[in-house]
Parts: sequence; structure tokens; C-alpha cells
Amino acid sequence: MAHPVPMVEIWRGPLAESVHSGHAVICDERGAIREAWGDPDALILPRSSSKMIQALPMVESGAAADLSAEQLALSCASHNGAPEHTARVSAWMTDMGLGDDDFRCGPHMPMGEAARNEMIRTGETPCQVHNNCSGKHAGFLTLTRHMGAGAEYIDPDHPVQRACLQAFEEVTGETSPGFGIDGCSVPNHACTVHGMGRAMARYAAAQEGADARQNAMVRLWQAMVAHPDLVAGDGRACTELMRACSEPVALKTGAEAFYVAIIPGRKLGVALKIADGGTRAAECSIASLLIRLGVLDPNHPTARKYVNAAIPNARGIDAATIRPVASLIA
Repeated sequence: MAHPVPMVEIWRGPLAESVHSGHAVICDERGAIREAWGDPDALILPRSSSKMIQALPMVESGAAADLSAEQLALSCASHNGAPEHTARVSAWMTDMGLGDDDFRCGPHMPMGEAARNEMIRTGETPCQVHNNCSGKHAGFLTLTRHMGAGAEYIDPDHPVQRACLQAFEEVTGETSPGFGIDGCSVPNHACTVHGMGRAMARYAAAQEGADARQNAMVRLWQAMVAHPDLVAGDGRACTELMRACSEPVALKTGAEAFYVAIIPGRKLGVALKIADGGTRAAECSIASLLIRLGVLDPNHPTARKYVNAAIPNARGIDAATIRPVASLIA
């Protein structure tokens, strides 16, 4: 079994004082590996990078027939909890005759700095709709209602979660060896880095009109590309990089430094994991791979924010840089 390989370095003066290692794959439309770093067979938990797979049963079943592209984007989102996110999710819940107490994701402070600061300033208490996964949970509740299933939709044996597992195993092409409980309380199933790259390539190669699954895949990635602001939010790499790409690219981060990309114009899928869980390295790595694949201009201001970016000290002096290793970007 291959070990993680260096992917990102922090340079200060003449030294690479920190090194982030990991695994990555680029898969073609057949799911075969075009390029790889580290161990493609490394077992991982994709965390929130799997949200577009978890949304698949909702769309494929017909439960999402009347949902807007904004709602589909939110079903795949790890949003900032800003008003533009929470208002839309709350309206979605109201349309179903449901409220905040019907969520099972738990409350937390908004991820976005502006929304978090405003909540602190006003003394407001966060609700479950502020959870970055509330859009995904609204999607689970949409499918729950369609199935006529019980309220505890986060239970691994609930019909919604069984449908999610089936979809996950089918699109990754692997039998999952198990799951962990995600931050929002739902099962997060394990697979290999290659499995996630294969799944993303299947989304990228999906053709509208081919069948219900491919129709669902196309609707989901198109919704993400159309509404990058809802997938994450201001100041977030997912949103900024999707806006910066020269062609449609759907991007999704996951906790502990996971990232995926769907590149429909090239029928390619990308998956990467930074072994130490460092977000800064995951963002640098995914941006570097987008540059490598020719869908992100290395001179775009957003690209320069994440690749070969300066790290200033307290006086504003550029004291260090975060750089991809040569083999990642060349």
C-alpha cells in the first residue's frame, strides 16, 4: 500500500518548514484513474464531499420534481448560515409544513464570519437552520415525506439512509466497509479515494435524458454551478473557485481536508484527501489540480489566493508562502 505523498509545503525563508501529505486521483468517464498521487486505495470518509451523492435518491426518486435549482444547490451545500441561506432553507421547510424542530442536524453558530458576528452582536441563539448542513437535511425531509417514512431520518436503518447507502455504493463502485457519524448526525460512509473520484467522474459524464439517475446527476451539478454562493458562501474556497473557473466546475469540500471536483466539459472527476486534515492544504491542492487541468487560470486573483499565496505576519510582511509541490501542478 502506498503512503501519502507530499502535496503542499509552507516555505519560510530558505526552508519548507511544514509539509502536508495526502492522496488524490483524477478519473475519466469510465472511472479509470488518469493520474494519481499517494494511494488511490486509501480508505477515507468523504464527509460533506458526499452531499451530492446523498441528494441523489431525493432527485432520482421524483421527490425533487418541484424543487428549484437553488434548493438543489442547498441540498449539496455546507453553507455559511447567512440570511441568504437560512431564509431559503426555512422557506423550503415551511412549504413542507415543517419547522426547525423537525431537523435532526443540531444547531451551531453560522460558519460565515459576517453572519456569526451579527448573531453575537444581537445576542441571537443559533437554530438548526443555521447548521451548515440544514439544506441537506431539508432534502432528507423532502425524501422522507415522499416515502411516507418516519421522522428519525438520520437513523442508519431509516429508508432515507438505506437509499443513500445504495446510491453511494453504486456510484463509487464499491461496497462500503462501514460508516462514521458526521457532524450533522447522519451516517457518512467510507470508500476509497478512487471510489470518490469514480463517483465524481460519473456525475461529470452523465447525460441529460439518458435515464433517471443521470438526469438527477446533471440537475445536481448544474444547480451547484448555477448557485456557487449557496453551496458555501462569501470567502469560502468552494464558492470562489467555482466562480473563477473558465468552464463549469462543481466543487465540494468535506471536513478533515477532503475535496472533490466535477468537470463535465472534460468528463473528469477529482477527489483528494490531505492526511493531516489541514484545510489550507486541501484548498491549495484542489486549486492546483484545477490549474493543472486547464480550467483555472493560474493568474486569476482567486487562484493566487490559494496557490503560491503569501502568508503575512502581524505587521503585514509577507513572511511565508503556501505552495503546491511541483508534481501536483506541473
